[in-house]
Amino acid sequence: MVLVTGATGLVGSHVLLHLSENDESIRAIYRTAEGVQKTRSIFSLYGKDAFFSKINWIQADITDIPSLENVFENIDAVYHCAAFISFDPEDEEKLRKTNIEGTANIVNFCLAKGVRKLCHVSSIATLGDLKEHETIINEETEWNPEKPHSDYAISKFGAEMEIWRGFQEGLEVVIINPGVIIGPATNKSDWKTGSCEIFSRISNGLPFYTKGSTGFVGVSDVARIMLMLMKSDVNGERFIVISENVSFENMLKKVASALNVKAPKIYGRKWMTEISWRFDWIKATFFLQKRKMSKAMARALHSNDLISNEKIIGALDYKFGSVDECVDKTAKIFKSQFIAPAANQNLQL
Repeated sequence: MVLVTGATGLVGSHVLLHLSENDESIRAIYRTAEGVQKTRSIFSLYGKDAFFSKINWIQADITDIPSLENVFENIDAVYHCAAFISFDPEDEEKLRKTNIEGTANIVNFCLAKGVRKLCHVSSIATLGDLKEHETIINEETEWNPEKPHSDYAISKFGAEMEIWRGFQEGLEVVIINPGVIIGPATNKSDWKTGSCEIFSRISNGLPFYTKGSTGFVGVSDVARIMLMLMKSDVNGERFIVISENVSFENMLKKVASALNVKAPKIYGRKWMTEISWRFDWIKATFFLQKRKMSKAMARALHSNDLISNEKIIGALDYKFGSVDECVDKTAKIFKSQFIAPAANQNLQL
């Protein structure tokens, strides 16, 4: 039997979709009934309602050890998708608790219960920092602790250290480092979080763009690669999982075009984003508003580091779907829910 943590999130729900299609025996963790319904809605988007009944759901929390006691019985493989994502410095404690401590708990149970293999979903935020003579970031690029990193990046880096600890203690492991993951949500609140927020922000008339770039990937590609790696003999390796490096300017234009709305027209220069994160700090500090822009985020918006996907392509002979196609599919779902509701049209996995 396989276990999926974070099964009510974007990646976890799509991992469940692919596992259920492969007729796997599946157990999934959930914290609230609302989360399970969100995953059911994802299955419905793809016309896979019948597969949802194959999942054995258990209520648990990766930060609550007693709740995990029964979760790992008869588990052979674990897809660890659970994580907390935030770029608000005020969330540092929760980031460490969920991403580092929670991952340590998963590793400890894997070792104690004789789990064969663990796949951990990390992030490109944990990739190393380029030196002066280097031009492309890959799996071997070294993390420089002296360079500034977001609390989120630090927490995910710490989570990776827990995975490597498990590897040293005899657990088979594989880590993936996805780029910005593009995929559909099923309710208004989820369209305002994570990468899905790109679509809601553009739909509401985002005026600014920057000329930085990063790696993007479709959620189905992420799920497929995880299953392929878990069925392979690969052990003790990490893989960057991106389809393409795309500038933020071009990505915002792609989304705007797919939604049939105006694209951002004002270039957000570095001095503008430097002012923005400071102003955002003032609002959060004195008016108790949630942080929307951190110093690390402001700097990242202007970074043009290229990220390599050569290792995963070589290891699996994998062919990624295009970012354009993924944006179009996701925009179609967004429009059907919020802009021009129409008859239900199922997505293709």
